[in-house]
Amino acid sequence: MTTSTIKSKRNKPKNNTRRQPKQKVRRSVRSAKKKNVTFPDSFKHKLILAVIELAGLSITLVSAIIVLLGYSAERFSGTRFLTSLLPFAIGVLVLILFASFLFLFWWKLRRSLQGRTVILMPVISVMLAIGSGIWVMDDRFALAFNHFRMLVGGKQEVRRVTLAHQVYAAYRRQGVGAMRQMVARGEKYSLLVEDAAGRFQIDPDLLLGIAAAESSFLPRNSSDGGRGLFQITRVPKVVENEAQKHFSGQKRSIIDDRYNAYLAAATFKYYLDEMHGDLLLGLLAYNIGPANGGLRFIMQKYGVTDFTTIQPYLQHLPRDYPIRVLSYALAFRLWRQEGTLPAYQEGSNAVRIQRIGIPGLTSDF
Repeated sequence: MTTSTIKSKRNKPKNNTRRQPKQKVRRSVRSAKKKNVTFPDSFKHKLILAVIELAGLSITLVSAIIVLLGYSAERFSGTRFLTSLLPFAIGVLVLILFASFLFLFWWKLRRSLQGRTVILMPVISVMLAIGSGIWVMDDRFALAFNHFRMLVGGKQEVRRVTLAHQVYAAYRRQGVGAMRQMVARGEKYSLLVEDAAGRFQIDPDLLLGIAAAESSFLPRNSSDGGRGLFQITRVPKVVENEAQKHFSGQKRSIIDDRYNAYLAAATFKYYLDEMHGDLLLGLLAYNIGPANGGLRFIMQKYGVTDFTTIQPYLQHLPRDYPIRVLSYALAFRLWRQEGTLPAYQEGSNAVRIQRIGIPGLTSDF
């Protein structure tokens, strides 16, 4: 072979047709990987921002509705058509139209800013939600919320508010000095009472209120048969068995403070369930006990269904018992949350105490 043919073979261009498909495959795989990685991240990012924006707007809108309807219900309260019902209906219509206008304005603003930045609208909605949260902590919102609750709750809410103010008045009549003395006595028994309340899923402040009303935290044997911290007399057999389960079947003395608290918690839970969760009737049934058929027999006899309608048929002691228990429970709740017992009639304490609420009756918000 001549030197010229060898050089021509060396200089002959190589065929790269086989490598080109591999490069295309590699590029396609690389682009596919990029798509698979970036697409989910982008989607999740947009979804998170949308959820934040929706949550912020929802909080703001709900707060605004509660305030506006609450103030409207208070401003136009009454039964006359021209001065109360019609203005309130017009106010609701204006509220709907105004909310629709704000929604359209927000949607257009969102579309106009969407090409520039995607985070601005969620940030604005969060700021509005924070402003609403600050407003919720104000006492004026509490008043508006109470009016709104009255508007929606109807007769049931009217009865609840009436009973709540009986409790607040009882707390005021007791005086700060007497209530502080009661709370100081109760501190010795607070741990065992809280333990018993937790076992039977009862508010501990409520159980402390029962002990305060029964014995003033001075355990003793009374002439009427009451014994111990909760002045236990007769309890249903099923209640005694339920309390006994927590002591591994060991027989305990009724004057043992811990066992006495367990019996009281089990008894109250029993009567509360019997009264279908009605707190006032549950306390009343606890106080009356099983004698002569108990509270259920009295209610059937006189055809009453709630605490408000049964009050005229009761003597002074059982009638006022739930109110006294709840006034003490309110004192323990205030001490637990505030570290003090404010005088109800001073300054804005009444609104502040109402905001904290009565255990089991008004403390669900």
